[in-house]
Amino acid sequence: MREFRSPSTILLVPVPPVDHNLMVYLQAQLSSVFHTAVELYPKRDVSPSSTFDFGRNQFNSTAILGTALNRFNGNSAKILCVTALDLFVPVLTFVFGEAQLDGTAAIVSTHRLDEMFYGLPKNQQILEERLFKEAVHELGHTFGLIHCHDYECVMHSSTSVEEIDVKSLTFCANCTEKLNPGIDTATKERRMEL
Repeated sequence: MREFRSPSTILLVPVPPVDHNLMVYLQAQLSSVFHTAVELYPKRDVSPSSTFDFGRNQFNSTAILGTALNRFNGNSAKILCVTALDLFVPVLTFVFGEAQLDGTAAIVSTHRLDEMFYGLPKNQQILEERLFKEAVHELGHTFGLIHCHDYECVMHSSTSVEEIDVKSLTFCANCTEKLNPGIDTATKERRMEL
């Protein structure tokens, strides 16, 4: 029995600039969470240039998602764009990522997940962990999950890196149930012990 109602594939799409090593890291980690194939798209042909807002000096994440959806129209995979660009949506100062609720595409950015953004020394482990949590969070939205009230659940909304750091790497029992309706209690208890 599969643990998630997953698509046949999750497609990781680099949106330049992006660190290739982080893409490889995500590929391995997401495969273990969603129990599905995760493919790394080899090209960097999702161009963010037309999504730049000169007044904000940031890139519109919704517009980048639109570009990705046009590029991969008809693809049955979930699409996760990964970038180092500073992202925004019009109603917020910035976003770590964005996703289509119960849809196909999501995006995450490392820009504000990196300790160096806050004037601190580079810490690759913290960057990888934050990126992984936000990638799982945004993909969770594509599976229909909304923000969770449990502050330790990976689906809890984060407006700062400190809130990301508090979250666990996994879904809470309630979100797991929403992803996997009908899984027997013994299976849920085993998952909670891990």
